[in-house]
Amino acid sequence: MNLPFSVGAIALTVLLFFLAAASLRILREYERGVVFQLGRFWKVKGPGLVILIPGIQQMVKVSLRVMVLDIPSQDVITRDNVSVKVNAVLYFRVVDAERAIIQVENYLQATSQLAQTTLRSVLGKHELDEMLSEREKLNLDVQKSLEALTDTWGIKVTTVEIKHVDLNDTMIRAIARQAEAERERRAKVIHAEGELQASHKLAEAAEILARQPQAIQLRYLETLTVIAADKNSTIVFPLPIDIIGPLLQAMPRKGEATG
Repeated sequence: MNLPFSVGAIALTVLLFFLAAASLRILREYERGVVFQLGRFWKVKGPGLVILIPGIQQMVKVSLRVMVLDIPSQDVITRDNVSVKVNAVLYFRVVDAERAIIQVENYLQATSQLAQTTLRSVLGKHELDEMLSEREKLNLDVQKSLEALTDTWGIKVTTVEIKHVDLNDTMIRAIARQAEAERERRAKVIHAEGELQASHKLAEAAEILARQPQAIQLRYLETLTVIAADKNSTIVFPLPIDIIGPLLQAMPRKGEATG
């Protein structure tokens, strides 16, 4: 006679066990639970143990860790009408679990699509040279544009990094020619600056030699010393009259010698 009672007790125990299992949730430190009660938002719970009323309350888990999203290659036309392919990587995290669940259907997919369109629109406002040399500035521009749009979703964009800027072969050759022309221009400018400095120094030297005639004679003697180092050469070197004049005056004249 106690058998039906025992079966009922066992069935009640099993039912209570399943109800308890269905009403208990454990959230990790980086997780939050958005709880809905009869379809309406109730509160955000976690981390730790969360108790729900089965059939009345439902919970959606949200991770607060930084997530990495790879932005596939996008066809971008720069401001100077150059077609390039650009891909990037996006780091973001959820800062408001309530808005991330309620304001947007799938915040991961929405953020991915928004990042692709924002990357094309922002980079299209810059020239190719800026993409190649000012990536940090472009990263900040894309990040700020994304933050302004994802803020209403409770999402914080922490970093945007442009990974690759792919050019076609024609543009690569054009950039190589441009770099070579730039190097030649710099070489010519440096050579011209050197000639200008040398001309200034020569002018200063000429002024000093003009004020000191003896310096010219010393310069002639120094030049003779340098040229004489090569013994296989025959040198015809003109001597200025200022050097040989004193020697001619010191020589006795014919009349004086015979007299």
